[in-house]
Amino acid sequence: MGEVAHGPAGEWIDPPNGVLPTEILSESVEPGISVPGIDRITGLFRAAAGFLNRRALARATRALPRTLHYMGSALLSGEVSDSVPAPHLSLGLAAQVAMDEALLAMAMTPRRFPLPGDYARVSSELAEAESLYTGEGWIAKPDSYHRTPPQLFESDVTTSRGWAMGLGYDRWDWDSGFTPHRGEPGADRWMAFEPNRTASAVIVRHPDGLRPWVIAVHGFCMGFPFMDFQGLQMNRLHHELGMNVALPALPLHGPRRVTLVSGEPFLSFELMNAVHGMTQAVWDIRRLITLIRQQGATSISLYGVSLGAYTVSLLAGLAQGIDGVVAGIPVSDFPGLFHRHSPHDIRARSIEHKIMGGPAENVYRVVSPLSFAAKVPKRGRFIFAGYGDRLAFPDQAQRLWEHWDQPRISWYSGGHVGYLWSKQVADFLVSSLRQVSTSRSPSSEG
Repeated sequence: MGEVAHGPAGEWIDPPNGVLPTEILSESVEPGISVPGIDRITGLFRAAAGFLNRRALARATRALPRTLHYMGSALLSGEVSDSVPAPHLSLGLAAQVAMDEALLAMAMTPRRFPLPGDYARVSSELAEAESLYTGEGWIAKPDSYHRTPPQLFESDVTTSRGWAMGLGYDRWDWDSGFTPHRGEPGADRWMAFEPNRTASAVIVRHPDGLRPWVIAVHGFCMGFPFMDFQGLQMNRLHHELGMNVALPALPLHGPRRVTLVSGEPFLSFELMNAVHGMTQAVWDIRRLITLIRQQGATSISLYGVSLGAYTVSLLAGLAQGIDGVVAGIPVSDFPGLFHRHSPHDIRARSIEHKIMGGPAENVYRVVSPLSFAAKVPKRGRFIFAGYGDRLAFPDQAQRLWEHWDQPRISWYSGGHVGYLWSKQVADFLVSSLRQVSTSRSPSSEG
């Protein structure tokens, strides 16, 4: 599902005082002439804009002009990104673009904006991280940043039972055992998220015989079975393909959340949180893979959507012995998405404080899927993406496709959330995983 937070996975809202400032209104007033009503008028305007900005439904009205702008640009330019041709423009595509835009606008509240003091602190953390990572050689060799986690055994896992969407499941919980490297900026903040120290995965499996497994990874704000079963096509994976399915909860998501909104601190202006979050995500899932292998998996595939697609794409460059990977509506470059979503004032302040344009790009190299050659064979790599994606944007999928040596990709005429209703996407997913699971003998640890 869509990433709907400020920064890497959401769109900033222009601050109310960024509209029609007094300086602009005063330009037409002759020097020396006092117009006392202007301050009052602009003050009232700002107050009204601020009031509307705090109302989700009012912000959602921004979806219409943004949708019209997208459709007009695609019509005039004939493309949706520099290298992705535009689809046939239709009311269905416009509706899905509008849905993406409305979700972004409704989710973005002023309380998510960085405060003035945040810029200097975040800049300092990134500068410290860049210095540490450079000195340790991690930026030059990102794979050396990731430690091999210990194997996970059944005796390490606490099992409970649950039921959702007509399916019974087991929940596996275990001590994550993850800690950031010594001296990493933001490490104390990250480790203070106590519920996040327990890793968790929902397991749906067949009672008979050896089966292929798929590890399906949810998107931002998800991590609960009633959401993930629908968002990750559980019925088709489990029933139609006959696969055993493991659905890990990403750090700070689902049962690991520390705020009312699942995953909220993962993607925020605290940019080091995402570095620690992605590092812990691949650590936890690599441990989960070792336990799945002990179950006699005939093959192991990875499948993720949005933030989950970023996760499995990164895993594809780290984990050995994975047979297939499907990245759906993927994010592949967080700093690039930062830049794309930020309004001019926040972008300018971030560049001024050396957050964008160098340090963030260097630090994020250690958790970027684009820094790692995929260990999954090319025949087992698959991507699907939407032409009208307004959250991850088509060029994010395009870059991953190019990095993966142009494997099989399915472009559908829809937005980020629209994959849920796309038969084309569902059929592509099933055919891709069937191809992988039927062409492998029992998976061995590599």
